[in-house]
Amino acid sequence: MAIYHCSIKLVKHSMGRSVVAAAAYRSGTRLVNEWDGMTHDYTKKGGVVHSEIILPAHAPLTYLDRSVLWNSVEKIENSRTAQLAREIEIALPNELQRDEQIKMVHDYCATFADVGMCVDFSIHAPLKEQENVHAHILLTLRPIRPNGEWGAKCRKEYDLDDRSQRISDGKGGWKNHRVNTTDWNDPTKAEQWREAWAEIVNQALERNGLSERVDHRSYKRQGVEQVPTIHMGVAASQMEKRGIATEKGDVNREIAQQNKLLKEIKARITRLYNWSKEQSSEATSKEQPNLLEWMKQAWDQQHGVVPHTRYGAVKNLKEDAAIFNFIQANGICSLDDLHGKISSMQDDYYALRGKIVSVEKEIAQLSKHLEQGHLWQAVFPT
Repeated sequence: MAIYHCSIKLVKHSMGRSVVAAAAYRSGTRLVNEWDGMTHDYTKKGGVVHSEIILPAHAPLTYLDRSVLWNSVEKIENSRTAQLAREIEIALPNELQRDEQIKMVHDYCATFADVGMCVDFSIHAPLKEQENVHAHILLTLRPIRPNGEWGAKCRKEYDLDDRSQRISDGKGGWKNHRVNTTDWNDPTKAEQWREAWAEIVNQALERNGLSERVDHRSYKRQGVEQVPTIHMGVAASQMEKRGIATEKGDVNREIAQQNKLLKEIKARITRLYNWSKEQSSEATSKEQPNLLEWMKQAWDQQHGVVPHTRYGAVKNLKEDAAIFNFIQANGICSLDDLHGKISSMQDDYYALRGKIVSVEKEIAQLSKHLEQGHLWQAVFPT
């Protein structure tokens, strides 16, 4: 089953990370970081099935060499708080052949090169986890000037008054602010990039005659009252396959259980509400009969025991025997009783939503732990 996963984050010196080390790990190669002299050798890593660099039209061709490209970035970004690169991690549909997966990622990455970014991507198909195929995409953050040199990320602009004159800061200078030279850090870009990947995946699935589709939007934005599971990753998936429970696996199992219960409660509420509304519209000023007895008669009618004199009112009963069983199990004798039970179920439904919110908080905390794990791996690579 095709799944959607597209995470976007930054590679930063402030988190103890090196983009040369990141590129070496993701491509399964050996690279030397000329900035700090460290060697990062991941040639024995395995599972890297394709690596490629795509450059914008005016980039130096020497940047097709991974070492030259990322050491150039390390050199220009020499601050200890510098942002080195942007990384996008995407999941690939397991249903597609390898050449189709490579084409998808290449087409996606080409859109970044078209706007001026250097792109270095690698596709991973872990040897023991073939269904967890994914790609890592590293993107440069600085624009490249027409002469092939790195440009500035931002520039200084002076604040102007109503007469378009510069404003004194009272200290012998002028008030100013910084403006980004590209729109790559615009908050709306992440949404566009996530949507673009979903479109490429769906086009590939359709092209290959597959009915599955993915959606970049959260369940909440889709109007689906369901909590998303978290991305398991290679290590956790392998442990789960060996029967070893993991924290991420436990969270996903809890989410699955709550989603199932949430769906059942909502479906039952909807069925009961629609059915009781239909019966209320037929009710007269006369005292209503015992609801359970009436339903038994209606059930018999559908099975040909008595004439179908009220078939129109009970035409859906045969398809929804769960209503009969529910009313019998809960001792409901009237529509008032039924409405009271529905109200109680609705309270349970919203209580469950509250529990789901707490799980979402657990997911956020788990994400922080995972980020710390990435930091630890970058500082102390194995």
